[in-house]
Amino acid sequence: MAAIKDFAEMIGKTLDQLNLKTRDEVVGKVIAMKIYSPQNLALQRIEAIGDSVSECVEQLKSHDLDPLEYEFSRMNPPFLAR
Repeated sequence: MAAIKDFAEMIGKTLDQLNLKTRDEVVGKVIAMKIYSPQNLALQRIEAIGDSVSECVEQLKSHDLDPLEYEFSRMNPPFLAR
């Protein structure tokens, strides 16, 4: 599999759907996923990915999504060395 050139292909996928090579290629990127609550039972799907939280916020806004409804986290290596 070639390196990911367009991270947009990850939008809508869950972390479990990403293979190890893909996970390795996005280490350090920031992802946005809808905040889970018992009221909305949100699926933990990637809604935005970028180099910073502000980049993810802009992606969410461009799709008319409210960034306040999302949590942001930095992608870690699939298996951390201990």
